[in-house]
This record gives sequence, C-alpha cells and structure tokens, in this order.
Amino acid sequence: MLRRSKILAALAAVALPITVTGVSSGGPPAAAAPPDASSTAASAFGAAAAKYGVPESVLLAVSYAESRWDDHQGASSSSGGYGPMHLTAVDASRLVDLSGKQKIGKVESLRTLYKASQLTGLDPVALRTDTAANISGGAALLASYQRSLGLPVGADTSAAQWYGAVASYAEAADRAGATGFADDVYSIMARGAARTTNTGQRIAMPPVSVAPDKSQASKLALPTGVKQANSDVECPASLGCEWLPAPYEKTGAGAGDYGNHDLANRPKTGKIDYIIIHDTEGGWQGTLNMVQDPNYVSWQYTMRSSDGHTWQHVKAKDVAWHAGNWYVNMHSIGIEHEGFAAQGATWYTEAMYRNSAKLVKYLAAKNNIPLDRAHIIGHDQVPGTLPTTVGGMHWDPGPYWDWEHYFDLLGAPIYGHSIFPAKVGSIVTIKPGFSGNAQVVTGCSGAGVPCPTQGTNFVYLRQAPDESAPLVTDLGLHKDGSPGTTATWDHSARVAAGAQYVVAERQGDWLAVWYLGAKGWFKSPKSAPDAFAKPGVVVTPKAGKTSVPVYGRAYPEQAAYPEGIPYQTVTPLQYSIGEGQSYPLSDGSIETDYYRAVTFDTNTPTDHVQVLGKDRYYQIWFGHRMFYVRAADVDIKPAF
Repeated sequence: MLRRSKILAALAAVALPITVTGVSSGGPPAAAAPPDASSTAASAFGAAAAKYGVPESVLLAVSYAESRWDDHQGASSSSGGYGPMHLTAVDASRLVDLSGKQKIGKVESLRTLYKASQLTGLDPVALRTDTAANISGGAALLASYQRSLGLPVGADTSAAQWYGAVASYAEAADRAGATGFADDVYSIMARGAARTTNTGQRIAMPPVSVAPDKSQASKLALPTGVKQANSDVECPASLGCEWLPAPYEKTGAGAGDYGNHDLANRPKTGKIDYIIIHDTEGGWQGTLNMVQDPNYVSWQYTMRSSDGHTWQHVKAKDVAWHAGNWYVNMHSIGIEHEGFAAQGATWYTEAMYRNSAKLVKYLAAKNNIPLDRAHIIGHDQVPGTLPTTVGGMHWDPGPYWDWEHYFDLLGAPIYGHSIFPAKVGSIVTIKPGFSGNAQVVTGCSGAGVPCPTQGTNFVYLRQAPDESAPLVTDLGLHKDGSPGTTATWDHSARVAAGAQYVVAERQGDWLAVWYLGAKGWFKSPKSAPDAFAKPGVVVTPKAGKTSVPVYGRAYPEQAAYPEGIPYQTVTPLQYSIGEGQSYPLSDGSIETDYYRAVTFDTNTPTDHVQVLGKDRYYQIWFGHRMFYVRAADVDIKPAF
C-alpha cells in the first residue's frame, strides 16, 4: 500500500497538536457536540453507519485495517493518524520531499481529520480524542468519497458497491496503493474479526461474503502506480516494491576492503532458513541512506512505517550483513521495519504489519521456509557467536512487536489451545495475548523510568513461583549472575509469544520451564493460561553426559575444510544443558556449513565457496534466543 506515502519524509509524519476549538477557513461556523462519550465503540460503529449511510461491515473493516479498532488513547500513529479510523492531522510545516529539501504544498490527504470536521461539524479535538466522534468522522469521509464517485449512499447499500470509496479512504499516491488497501479491507470483511481493543471493549465483525466491484477503481483520479517491471525486485506484485540496490564495491586497496554485502548463489551456496524481523531505530530516509553506503552494513528489504511501502536492496541469493552472526547471515533474509523498539505501537502500524506479512509469506513460499517462530524470527533471537559477543547482540524488534497478530496475518496462528493439560515433560507454546498483556517495562525515556502502558509480547520468568521472586539470570547479559531486569533491552528473563519450552515443574497456577539451563517460573492458571501444551519432540543429554554445550553457529568440523580455507572454530557459549533437562527441537535439518566470502569478488578458488561438514547440529528452543546443539551430544525423544 502507498497510503499517504508520497510526501512523508523521515520522521516527518508528526501530528499537529490540536488546541483550537474550531476549524480553519471553510469549516462550519460553530462546532457541533460530539457523540455521547459513554457509548461503546461497538455501538458507535452502528450509529455512525446509520447516520452517514455506510454499510456497517464496510466501516468496521476499514477501521480494522487502519487500527484494529484501537484508539491509541488520543496519541497519533507515526503517520499522524488518530483514533480507530486513523484520521490524519500532519503538521504541514514538517513535510518535505524525498530529498529533504523542497517543501510540499499539497497536504490535504494527510489532514483528513479536518475534512471530517467540516463534514460532521465536530470539533477537531473531539475527533482526535473521542472514539465515537472519530468513528463518525470516518463514516462521513467514506460517504463523501462514495458521493464523489457518483455512487449511491445508504446503510442498506451493498458492501460490494463501496470498493471505490474504500480505495479512496487510503488517500494513496497512486491507484496501486489505493486498490491494495481496498483489497485488504475486503479480505478482512470476508474473514471476519473479533478482538478486545486497547480500552477493553470487545468488538466482533462476522464474516461477510462479498464480491466487490473492482471496476470502480477506474473512477479514481490517480496514476497507475509503481510497476515491478525491474527483474531485480523480489516481492509479491501487490506490494509495489522498489529496487534501491545496496552497493557491492571496493572501498580501499585491499581485497577485503569492500562493502556492503557478499555475492552468493543461495540456496546452492547455503539454504535460506530464516527471515529476520528488524526495526531500524531511525527514520526510513536515514535508513535508506545507510544501506546505500558501501562502508555500512546491509539487509534485503526496508519497510516504511506509515504505509508499509517497501524497498529491496539485496537479492535473496546474496548474503546481506544484518544479523551480527555470519552463520545466520548465510542462511537468512533481513527485513528492516521503520521504528523504535522502545516506542512500539507508535511505529508498528497496521499497514506495516500487513505488508510485512505479505512479503514474508511470499519469501517463505519461494524459499521453503516454515511459517513458525523458529524460522520467522526477531533480530533479538539471533545468538551470539562467542561467549564474548552474547551480551552485545541486538534486542529489536523488542517487547512491543505483536507476534500473535503478525502470525495471524501470515495465516499461521500461534498455537492457542491444548488437547491435553500442561504437565511435567510437556512442550508448551507461549501465547499471553498482546493488548491485555501489559507487562512492566522500564527505560523507554530514561534508565529506570516506567514506559507508557501498552501491550507486550512476553511474560517474565522468575526464580520461584512467587510474584515477588527475582527474575531469572542470563549469564550472557548479566555476567555477575544478577537477576534479569525490566529494562527495554533486557530480554534475559522473557519468554515471548510463539516460543516453546518444556515444563519442568508445576505448582498450582505456576509453571516452571527449562530455560538457559535452569528453571524459570511464570503464572499460567488453567482458567486463563499463557502457555498451551502441544505434541513434539525434545532433545536431552545423551546417557552418561552430565551437561551438553550449546552453540551460536553450526560450522563444519575441521576435517571438512579444504586447503587454503582456515578452520572456523565452533566455540561453546556460556550456557549448557544439564542432566535431566530437555528442550524442544525446533529444526532437525540444520545445514552444517561455512560460506567463505572474505574478499571482493575475484577468481581465487578459495573465495566465495561453501564448505559443507558432516557433523550434524540441531536448532533448539533454549532461552530467548535460538541455539544449536551437536547431534552427537543429545538424544531426541517425544515430549510427554
């Protein structure tokens, strides 16, 4: 989707503070009173649909596509949108073009809040902060778009006849973006949806079987949009990706002075096993500048927060430098999402989630990557390569990335029911919910300062079945053995949605799981569990072994290296699997290899070569990150 995209610059989509009680020239002489604030969001959709002549299913689906019915409590999204209808009020003085120099004059599509104010007579402040008013404003906009296309308005009109108005609501720069948004809305309508909003209100939209009149797109006065004629772009056609290549070039006199990725021929030079979800920790324009710097690192794709617009930089067959672990780089594709891990939902917009899921589904199907949390992973799951590098590994996309919603969009929902009770020896999948799971996190705006309350994707692990017990210890992050903390960066004591663990003990409502070689406790009452038992297989130390080392990479044994290619050591990390412990097997087909690529592309036989080994490894769920164990060290057994 290219909604509101053409003139958004890095960090420029900042909402204009609304302090006025009326509207600018062209508005009504006096603001009307907002709808009753005590009305629920669910009833507000019905009331607004009836008042403005919009089918309620259309209104609900548009709102779900924009915000999943959340109101963000009066705050704006990164693209300046307010409330469940994402009415925009972007500060025009902050908008620049893509060069960062020329000011843009036409900003109507980024200030729909004021258009809604003119249509409804409601005060802009109410449209921003009052849920019912915001929904009324969105309904009025839809009706306005419908009339502008010469189409009938009325709550009893067929939802199929609103395709053009829905596409217009996207406020896209081109027809491809507009119709992409409309297609998303109608797919939501067909599936139906139900969830509890951030304010605790339950909204349900039953599935509606509808075949929208897509010919209405021809009525939109928009250019056709981005064409993916460039063969370098590897994206689903509906995404409208752009090719913005990362440079592969010399940066100095030495053979090793080059950047910012390596040429390869994957999967022949190494399987692609993972798609890694990153966030940029910066605005999209600055991120695009960095990926074009041969002295910097690289990744395959960048995705903009405001609308999910996507650029590709490195071909999937080549190896980008993004994971901080060469073995994982060899076997992964990296997607950078504009945003800041400590700000979460402010940047992780619904448009970005939806487009990211489209891209990941496409890449996973093309490269035979399983759609599960062991292969679609966060940067925060990538292990360190040596004990000395574990503490410096990244923690994005952080505690506020909604993995459960993301996997719903991928069509591979995270396991959320049990066919048998969780007991000692069971594999359990973590699924704590998101909106209603507001764990305490600190450090978003200063060390120790509590972060604003919002949904989180994890539950904490404690050293005992007691809310006051200290958090578990991660020796990789806390070398002195001190407990984990609630700091944004500190995932040492967190088990995130979709991760799997083996139950070590149960006491009442509390479960203990094996985690980093010890027990970690979390509350999971049978009446409202955060973990669900499922079948599977586990790894345990081979008989006679009191402990088994774990690794951050799966390089070949020394005998596998041909002459001229130095042996790459595989060093055990500071963790181990103790006797009597077990951990879920997440991948039993790990490729034991090393892709030699340390110089600029030359004809030297030992450059750009895959070394394959015979020593087998398994990928396991062990802590917050993924880890590897040697097959020779463990036995595989079915879980209880």
